[in-house]
Amino acid sequence: MFSDSAKIFIKSGNGGDGHVSFRRELYVAAGGPDGGDGGRGGSIIFEVDKGLNTLAEFRHVRKYAAKNGEPGGKRKCHGKDAPDLIIKVPEGTVIKDFDSGKVISDMSGENRREVILRGGRGGLGNMNFATATMQVPKFAKPGQPGKELYVKLELKVIADVGLVGFPNAGKSTLLSRVSNAKPKIADYHFTTLNPYLGVVDVADGKGFVMADIPGLIEGASKGAGLGHDFLRHIERTKILVHVVDAASIEGRDPVEAIKIMQKELSDYSHELTKKPCIIAANKIDLNYGDDSVIKKLRAEFSPDIKVYAISGATGEGIKELLYGIMEILGTLDRETKVFEREFEIDYSTDSQLPYSVEVVDGVYVIDGPSIEKIFGYTNLDSEKGFDFFQKYLKKSGILEKLEALGIKDGDTVRMCGHEFDYYK
Repeated sequence: MFSDSAKIFIKSGNGGDGHVSFRRELYVAAGGPDGGDGGRGGSIIFEVDKGLNTLAEFRHVRKYAAKNGEPGGKRKCHGKDAPDLIIKVPEGTVIKDFDSGKVISDMSGENRREVILRGGRGGLGNMNFATATMQVPKFAKPGQPGKELYVKLELKVIADVGLVGFPNAGKSTLLSRVSNAKPKIADYHFTTLNPYLGVVDVADGKGFVMADIPGLIEGASKGAGLGHDFLRHIERTKILVHVVDAASIEGRDPVEAIKIMQKELSDYSHELTKKPCIIAANKIDLNYGDDSVIKKLRAEFSPDIKVYAISGATGEGIKELLYGIMEILGTLDRETKVFEREFEIDYSTDSQLPYSVEVVDGVYVIDGPSIEKIFGYTNLDSEKGFDFFQKYLKKSGILEKLEALGIKDGDTVRMCGHEFDYYK
């Protein structure tokens, strides 16, 4: 089954914790600290795979988490860095923050590989804190946590020309005649369920990529039919070709059909109305020489939009249509449209895990994994260790929150089962 959007959860790995240890070797006097640093957590990397053309894989696997870095060891052993997690996606995939809908990255053009979430840095072992005045540091830094995010993946096909129109207008027939694409063709609505791409060779090695955008009906921009799912694929195209049934086989007026399509495109994105357009009045072989419909279309839309009378079945008028498309493409920038980054990953709080500060029965309680982790790697019985812990409380903003709650000298502070008297 074709799939062009998916919601997934991604998480980079935590950095390994720094180690606290001291040399205890025979005949080595005053061995000193030898706790090693923690390893880096694995990053989340997206990479373009030309062998993929859908996001179907993400319908089954929705959680992607990189491994954590290993903690440091004794004898100054550095913890092992975790491997990066590489997620393969088709070219044209746009990665968005799920909550805000803002673009994080567009895997198109020259962007073939990008780190979306960096892994957490490893914590420093206690060997890094030895100084002339602090020769026995009994603390180390915990590793930084990884980042986690829900993202939405959207596949927007990369084509120069997009064929739009009502079902049974003959888009698939036209694409199959002018390119190597083999879309499914039948005489009923929504025969085409996937966007099909074909390479069109015009002359002298010149050509373009054409896409059949299926499922557009009235109300598509609001979710009706299949059009809402595939309108996004038009956003990268340089030219829109409105394919209309000039024979009115289903009783739909061609002029009214084009106006409905124009409104749907405008309702979905006003930017689509700025794209150059061509009208391909199809199935003229069924009009038996009556060109009144073509005259009506040209009277309504020319000279702003050129109207070409064609037959996808017999090939009549198709060469003129293709040359008309090439003429317009020659005036446009053929570079792939790449959506600019709108969302930046915030790494400013990587050094902090969640914590809470509240007043319970007159006692100021500080709780959470941030406090628990730093507690486990700090020796509060040491003057230097306690000073290190105090600096952490100030840097993390905990002291500021205590003051905002009205703490005064002599008040009790409880952390991880320990109680302290507060003095500024």
